[in-house]
Amino acid sequence: MRYASLLAPLATLVLIGPALAEDATITSHGISVFNEPLKLPADFAHLDYVNPDAPKGGEISEWWLGSFDSYNPFSIKGRAALLSSSMLESLMTGVADEVGTAYCLICDKIEYPASRDWVIFSMRPEAKFSDGTPLTAQDVLFSFETLRDQGLSSFRTVIAQQVEKAEVIDDHHIKFTFLPNYPRRDLIQSVGSLPIFSRADFEKNKRDFSASSSVPYLGSGPYMFDRADIGRTIIYKRNPDYWGQDLAINKGRSNFDRIRIEYFGDSDSAFEAFKSGEYTFRNENSALSWATGYDFPGLKNGSVIKDTLAKGNKAQTQGFVFNLRREKFQDIRVREAISLLFNFEWANQTLFYGLYKRVNSFWDNSDLAATGVASPAELALLTPLAKDLPEGVLTEDAVTAPISGERQLDRKNLRQANALLDAAGWKTGSDGMRRNDKGETLKVEFLNDNKQFERIINPYVQNLRAAGIDAVLTNVDDAQMTTRERSFDFDIITDVISTDLMPGADLEQMFKSDSAQGEFNPMGLANPAIDSLVDQVIAASTQQEMTDRTRALDRALRSLRFWVPQYYSPNYNLAYYDQYAHPETLPPYALGELDFWWFDADKAQKLKASGALR
Repeated sequence: MRYASLLAPLATLVLIGPALAEDATITSHGISVFNEPLKLPADFAHLDYVNPDAPKGGEISEWWLGSFDSYNPFSIKGRAALLSSSMLESLMTGVADEVGTAYCLICDKIEYPASRDWVIFSMRPEAKFSDGTPLTAQDVLFSFETLRDQGLSSFRTVIAQQVEKAEVIDDHHIKFTFLPNYPRRDLIQSVGSLPIFSRADFEKNKRDFSASSSVPYLGSGPYMFDRADIGRTIIYKRNPDYWGQDLAINKGRSNFDRIRIEYFGDSDSAFEAFKSGEYTFRNENSALSWATGYDFPGLKNGSVIKDTLAKGNKAQTQGFVFNLRREKFQDIRVREAISLLFNFEWANQTLFYGLYKRVNSFWDNSDLAATGVASPAELALLTPLAKDLPEGVLTEDAVTAPISGERQLDRKNLRQANALLDAAGWKTGSDGMRRNDKGETLKVEFLNDNKQFERIINPYVQNLRAAGIDAVLTNVDDAQMTTRERSFDFDIITDVISTDLMPGADLEQMFKSDSAQGEFNPMGLANPAIDSLVDQVIAASTQQEMTDRTRALDRALRSLRFWVPQYYSPNYNLAYYDQYAHPETLPPYALGELDFWWFDADKAQKLKASGALR
């Protein structure tokens, strides 16, 4: 999603007047970050990884945990249904086989100067919402202003630093002008990726953007809301009159007539429902189920396919996250001690059947992860900031998760944890519990809303209690979890801190001090060194600069030990009823089952005839 090359043959120089070279603008169908030539030419026929002749039809159904009571994913109020923004399109879109590029979708071209101080989007006049009303530049302006003024607080903070003004030129042209001093690297892509709402729909339904909503959004995308059983099922249907179905970027995509999501209170119930055919596609997230559960009749008779596909994308950054707003977690020695007592090696062999790998980096399974000692380029970035980072960040290997033995409680790590807790002033009393000078126990509560995680957290709690930590597991329902997360009423939660292979302004919402009370910074991180490194990553003007700066940021983040990294699967573990097909070669950065897989009607008929599916 970034800059088009000034040298690319597809980028045309256009003179706004007869004279000055600095008035030259670039006109292109897409943009890349660091001026690399775009992979797709202006006249491309379809994306390389799709089947352009994929048939349309059928249904794909999946499951999700918990429930929902809202259709507004842009508010912290309520629990939004999965895919509740899927009907919304943007001016530009990314692709699954490139990093850092964006191509026109609702726009047909972009125009911008070499300085990237502004951009004009030329919009396709045929674009329309699913109710048949035109999608115009006024809708784009309305959407931008709504997100800027009423969006989530961390997003508002970022966008206020980026965009000076947005102005409608005419019905099909809109111009964004960017503020001075903010890095230009991906600003065009940022505004080009904003969701577009129907202004008329907002007015008709008197929408409050900050509140939960019982009315689904009206969008311009290939899918639109069909029906729902609140909290249990939601169905989206393909729009047969979708305005963009013949665009090259959409060929071979959005192939299902319906996408259905079934909600379940726990993963065991969801798995049983899959075996009985209540839904048809499962991206397995339980090692136990994957290793031991797939022996049911549907698998044995061939009705269900079990398949493993390699992932090429960055590892999911999942971990136990400390709430740094709590005084007891201010001491890094306490956090390190707690980290030492999570035995991944034992869990992987005993609970996960050896299927997972340990997460260490915020950019694991990518070239952006810090390794070993800091390189000269990293040192140059980190040395001026060392006073705000833990000792050793300049001289020691990047922090990695401790390695444990084959017993649940690793004695060596327990001794290290005990020494750290002693040094931090948490002394062991006669009852074996650690207390501070006030006589308070070191109480650590794991907040959990996923039954599947109990077997992972309970052994961890036992290890912590062996060190004198008053650790407990508290199970709550999804509504309570949402409320407590949003009010920061927790000690430790399991969360995914999402990072990108092309890190940019998203880092501000996750890691910067002014987002410490925001929705995407669950740990409440506020550190001036991190603030500086985030700014430098965003300002990187070459791939090498971005790599060096991201590695330095990764090294610094890991040194602060505000999480206990968990694990990830290097593969997609899939199970689905034998009525779907996908391209022989998948793109490196997406599984894409809802995007470019398709329905095989003949196979589906055989499944129904056999009684495998209703």
